Amino acid sequence: MQRTAEPLVVRGATHEDLDGVVALEQLSFPVPWTRPLFVTEIDAIGRFNLVATTANGKLVAYIFSMYFLDEMHVNKIAVDPSWRRQRVAILLMDEVFAFARLNGIASVSLEVRESNEAARKLYGALEFEERYRRPRYYPDGESAIVMTCSIAPAPGIA
Repeated sequence: MQRTAEPLVVRGATHEDLDGVVALEQLSFPVPWTRPLFVTEIDAIGRFNLVATTANGKLVAYIFSMYFLDEMHVNKIAVDPSWRRQRVAILLMDEVFAFARLNGIASVSLEVRESNEAARKLYGALEFEERYRRPRYYPDGESAIVMTCSIAPAPGIA
């Protein structure tokens, strides 16, 4: 579905977003995370979790990530099917990269299903490199491809 350029609001994920996050998770993944797991991620320290909503508050995407010292890991990213191929995932990843640069994080990593060619292509375009295959990573037995991206520090950040 081609859509007109509707502005999105990107902000930190909160408990009030959980209904939308869980609904999108169930729509997006064959083995979805549970609500309690998302609650834990929102409450935990060392997390950078965002949602993208329309101006009227409809949740259309989320990204959940964690960081420690100079490393960041994207745990989950999902975009509503009607918003895919609209650069929403890139918008969220750009926020992750900006956070990483400002906080002296040197690399961002993630896992992607081996069969998810669209996501692998997207991450490649964002300068992620495929590092190795993690056999039988997902509960259904599918393998994951581990990808990493080096982050240049922001000017003045050592």
